[in-house]
Amino acid sequence: MIPDMPAKTLVDLYRGLEDRAVKIWIDGGWGVDALLGEQTRPHDDVDIVVQEKDLAALVALLIEQGYRDVPRDDTRPWNFVLGGGRGCEVDIHVIRIAENGDGIYGPAENGEAYPAYALTGTGTIDGQQVRCMTLGYQIVSHRGYELRDKDVHDIRNLCERFDLALPEEYRGRSDTDL
Repeated sequence: MIPDMPAKTLVDLYRGLEDRAVKIWIDGGWGVDALLGEQTRPHDDVDIVVQEKDLAALVALLIEQGYRDVPRDDTRPWNFVLGGGRGCEVDIHVIRIAENGDGIYGPAENGEAYPAYALTGTGTIDGQQVRCMTLGYQIVSHRGYELRDKDVHDIRNLCERFDLALPEEYRGRSDTDL
């Protein structure tokens, strides 16, 4: 079992990357908690988005901290996981910023991108202001797949905190198995 990723570990990583002028955005569960300004559940990893131009510096810092490749069936050059540093995993999503500000995710012909507006969010983790995916993007990106308890937990918290209607697919769902 992978240990929970403490907020301090994430903040230390974020600050270390900032010191190296590596810009990242926090996504996934930690991105939700950044928007909420508090940790609301345990996290076994952090999803980060990084520009391709900063990838080598990001990987170098993680390797210095003891992280190593975590083989997975879905590993691709633009999405892979490094783990083991402090017992946690970092799920890395690599983008190239297009002229319109979108973050092109993978080969352009795949048509996958983080819309420009998604890359403008800010939040707070353990007192540290961080770049993260926006509220609107978090709501949209948590749709269209089989929901897990943690997804229900995250979206329910965002909707309650920001006084938004809970999306239909989340209604009647429980997040009690976190």
